[in-house]
Amino acid sequence: MKVAADLCIVPMGVGPSVSPYVREIKALIEASGLEATMHPNGTNIEGELSAICSLAEACEARLAELGVQRTFFTLIFSTRRDKEQSMADKLDAVS
Repeated sequence: MKVAADLCIVPMGVGPSVSPYVREIKALIEASGLEATMHPNGTNIEGELSAICSLAEACEARLAELGVQRTFFTLIFSTRRDKEQSMADKLDAVS
């Protein structure tokens, strides 16, 4: 099932700056081949539900490798079954 998702990953207990961890996550997202757009509070991702869930799991595993003991995730999905619609289509519809 193709979905649009908003993924926010917050490594906890690593201090006030999470930039090094976000760079690691960004690299995983870019390597995934999924359509993705970062924004200040997370990343919009478009693709198959299973691929996005696998990516989220890989992100958590990478943070664990980096010593992060606790991670807070939000993952919000949007589906559309009546027609195929990309994230760009949604933005165009309100322009």
